[in-house]
Amino acid sequence: MNRTAPNNPSPAPPAPPAPPALATFTRYEKFVIALLAFLQFTVILDFGILAPLGPMLMPALNITAAQFSTVVSVYAFAAGASGFLTAGFADRFDRKRLLLVFYAGFLLSTLWCGYAPTFHLLLTARIATGIFGGVIGSITGAIITDLFPMAVRGRVMGWVQAAFSASQIIGIPLGFWLGNNFGWHQPFRVIAIIGLLVGIVIVAKLKPLTAHLRYQAGRHPLKHLVTVATTPRYLIGFAAMILTATGAYMIAPFATVFSIHNLGVPAKTIPMLFMAAGGVGLVAGPLLGRLADAIGKFKVLTVSTALHLCYIIWYTHLGPSPLWLVFAAQCTFAVLLSGRISSTAALVSAVPAPSDRGAYMSVSSSMQQLSGGVASWIAGMVVMTGTAGEITNYYVLGWIIAGTMTATWLQMRLVNKMVAKG
Repeated sequence: MNRTAPNNPSPAPPAPPAPPALATFTRYEKFVIALLAFLQFTVILDFGILAPLGPMLMPALNITAAQFSTVVSVYAFAAGASGFLTAGFADRFDRKRLLLVFYAGFLLSTLWCGYAPTFHLLLTARIATGIFGGVIGSITGAIITDLFPMAVRGRVMGWVQAAFSASQIIGIPLGFWLGNNFGWHQPFRVIAIIGLLVGIVIVAKLKPLTAHLRYQAGRHPLKHLVTVATTPRYLIGFAAMILTATGAYMIAPFATVFSIHNLGVPAKTIPMLFMAAGGVGLVAGPLLGRLADAIGKFKVLTVSTALHLCYIIWYTHLGPSPLWLVFAAQCTFAVLLSGRISSTAALVSAVPAPSDRGAYMSVSSSMQQLSGGVASWIAGMVVMTGTAGEITNYYVLGWIIAGTMTATWLQMRLVNKMVAKG
C-alpha cells in the first residue's frame, strides 16, 4: 500500500538581522556638538573674512597686493608652526583648560586685528591669531574623539564641518557688509565679541576632560612629540590629511576670480553664490555624516571621491555659463566636499591611541596648515591671469587636484584597513 510522504517543508531561513539603529545623543552630548560647531564657526570666520576685506583694507593701510597676500598667508604658517610646538604638551592638560587658553589667545589676537592701525601691526596680529587659532581645531578633534565612539563620529564630524558652511551663509556676507559700512576693522571686533560669549559658555557648561591624563605620567613632552611624529601608523593618517588639505587649498584662492572672469558671474551675485553653496553644505554635512555612520565611512568617502573627481575635471574646463549652472555647480561642490571631509575626519580620528590624541591632532593640524600654504603657492605658479582678467591654466590645476584626490583615497584605504583591524 503506497503511503503519501508527509509534507515536511524545510524550515524557512532566518531573517537577516536588522541593521543596528543609530545611537541617540544625550542632552549634554548635543550641547557639546553645538558648542564645538559654533566655536569652529568663529575660528573659520576669522580665517576666511580677511580675503573679502582686501578691497577696503589695502587702500586704508596703503599696502600692495603682495603685502596683503602676506597678511593672508601668514596665518597658515603661524598655525602650522604652533601645532608642532604645542603637540608635545597637548595631552598633558585638561582639554577644557587647554581649549580656554588658546581660545582666549585667539580672541585677544582677533581683537588686536580689529584695532591694528598699520600694516606691520596687522601682520603681527595675524601671526598671533594663527598661533592660537590654528591649534583650536586639533583640540576640538581630540575632544570629539574622547567623548564620542567611532559609531557616531561621522555625524559629529558632519555637524562640526557644517560650521564652514555656516560661515559662508552668514559670516562672510555679513563681514563684507560690516566692512563696507563701518570700516574693515569692524568684522574682527564683532567676531571677538561673539567669541567672548562662546568662551563664557565653555567656562560655565563644558565639563573637564581629563581621562587621557592617566597615560601621561613620566612622559617627556619632546619625546612624546617625536614618538607621535614618527609612528608608522600615525604617518599614514598624517599623509591622508595632508593630501585632503592640498586639493582644497589649491582651488579655493581662485574660486571668486574664476567665477567672475571665466564663468561670467556678476560681482554683485558672488555673495548669493557663497550663501547658496553654504546653505546646501550646512544641510549636507550632518546628513552625509549620518549616512557614513549607517553604511560605512569608507563607502561614503569612495562614492564622494569618485563623483568629485568627475566634477573637478568638468568644472575647471568650464567657460562662460548660465547663472543657474554655476549655482548648481557650487552647490554640488559643497555636497561632495562635505561627504569627503566628514568621512575622512571620522576615519582618521580612530588612528591615534587615547594617550596620543592631543599630540596626534596637533601634528595633523600643523601638517594640513603647512601643506595648505605650499598648495596655494603651487596653484599660484600654475594658473595665469589673461589680458581681460580671466584665469588661464585652471584646467591644469583641475588635473593636479584630481591626482591628489586619487592619492588621498588610496591613503584612506590604508587607514580604513588599520581602523578595521583595531
